[in-house]
Amino acid sequence: MARMTPEKILQTIAKVAVKEKTAVYAVGGFVRDRVMERPCKDIDMVVDGSGVAFAKKIIEPLKAEHEVFFEDFDTARMQVEEYTIEFAGARKESYEKHSRKPKVERVENIAEDLARRDFTINAIAMHIDKEHFGEYLDPFDGQSDIERKIIRTPMEPSATFSDDPLRMMRAVRFAAQLGFGIDGVTLRGIKEEVERISIVSWERIRDELLKMLAVTKPSEALNTLFTTGLLAYIVPEVAVLHGVEFVGGQHHKDQLAHSIKVTDQMAAMTENVSLRLAAFLHDVGKAPTKRLKEGRGWTFDGHEVVGARMITEVGRRLRLDTDTVKYIRKLVRWHLRPQVITAEGVTDSAVRRIIVNMGDWLDDLILLYRADITTQNPKKLAQREKDFDVLMRRIEEVRERDRLRAFQSPVRGEEIMQLCNLTPGKEVGKIKGAIEEAILEGVIPNDYEAAKRYLLEHKVEWLT
Repeated sequence: MARMTPEKILQTIAKVAVKEKTAVYAVGGFVRDRVMERPCKDIDMVVDGSGVAFAKKIIEPLKAEHEVFFEDFDTARMQVEEYTIEFAGARKESYEKHSRKPKVERVENIAEDLARRDFTINAIAMHIDKEHFGEYLDPFDGQSDIERKIIRTPMEPSATFSDDPLRMMRAVRFAAQLGFGIDGVTLRGIKEEVERISIVSWERIRDELLKMLAVTKPSEALNTLFTTGLLAYIVPEVAVLHGVEFVGGQHHKDQLAHSIKVTDQMAAMTENVSLRLAAFLHDVGKAPTKRLKEGRGWTFDGHEVVGARMITEVGRRLRLDTDTVKYIRKLVRWHLRPQVITAEGVTDSAVRRIIVNMGDWLDDLILLYRADITTQNPKKLAQREKDFDVLMRRIEEVRERDRLRAFQSPVRGEEIMQLCNLTPGKEVGKIKGAIEEAILEGVIPNDYEAAKRYLLEHKVEWLT
């Protein structure tokens, strides 16, 4: 059976539209990407009439699956092979001044629907009827803006952003995703309306932020978030890192610029968005720990500990799941540890401890350590890169030799109780800890016979 294509899907929809005497158009990102000759698996349709009612009539002709109806918003979504299709009645959405729920109103025709869309590049409709198939309805010159690579609102920015304040973040994200610039009037509108972002749900804000971090070069979005004032509302803990303070000839680097550069360098190494977010947040504790100390200059002592605590609040605000918060918090807490190890000398004991402490997240911590190298001093850069290579080599050597990824005492608690005539309690954990410490320090190898021998040799000492 021949697979579906966007053209086949649209032609099938068009046949049903003729039968139902209903005008239906392709709109939004699908049309934008078609103009830009980019593939798109999400197909948005607007119906001059009820989106839900029309969608119910198209399920069988399209052989659609997983259909979902949102009656309150007059929208429906369904799956046709790898394509997600959404139908909506021609409408406009707007938010009351202090409400986080949109007010949906039906409009008379497609022209009104397009006028209430976010940007001109997304306010292009495509005819799907047989006679005019592929022709565009472009009342706001979106095709020209695509050619000029400009993000611009179809109406006055204040009206567009008032309808949905999240569009301010979407402007930033689209610019970064598509390599476009933001029109000057639109950019000024974001700065003027920035406080409106406070009525948007944190789940929607989080999703936009993560999409920005997923682009090839996140700095394109993150810098604009800061200059427009949006970052101060979303992650104020990072926004306050901006600036260089001079006192008595002493100054420190701009920690916001550093954090953004680390995020870009991380993006070049991994597509893991949670790890990119950890890179963006890794120095979040520097603002509250900044001190000017005589003989040392500017210091940020303990910023990794303070920052790890702050991640809990940032994660709660952004509605991150518990596992992601735990992951980022641990990376922030220990992000300096690889640097400390290389500075103190890469001993087997130190390497074993970081392997055990980080577990499956060690490779991500090492990536963060590498991304955190932003010095412009050629001599310092060469030394940091050399330190990185030495640490990586030693980690692999110790891993291979000690098999420490899932480290725990080779002698289990039940056997300790039997050999030492103990019942469950603190003494068992204490003995296990002593065996593990001996392995970490290299006193004994990480194998069962050596650990059991060590237990028998020291049990009297430990129990008295």
